[in-house]
Amino acid sequence: VCCKGLLQPCYSKYVRRKRPQPPSVPAPVPMAEPIVPEVLLEEARRAIDSDRFKKPQKCVVCGSECAPTSNERLCWVCRRLKLSAWRDSDTQMPAQE
Repeated sequence: VCCKGLLQPCYSKYVRRKRPQPPSVPAPVPMAEPIVPEVLLEEARRAIDSDRFKKPQKCVVCGSECAPTSNERLCWVCRRLKLSAWRDSDTQMPAQE
């Protein structure tokens, strides 16, 4: 019979308490050997730095920024136009007599 009247409390006599906290875990001891060799980490840092400062190439057709994976120095718009033109020329080949 909870909270029907203000004369009674809104909880029973038996209230559950919070669970006791587990004992604190000590900080892990640092390992003597690093997991990844320092030489490998340094090579990876240099590879990232060289990519970061590389100036993007310009498209040979329109002059906008090239796609990063383009080996023909075309932006994505010019590359799509080139592929569409190839596809259209393949379908419109006249029959040779």
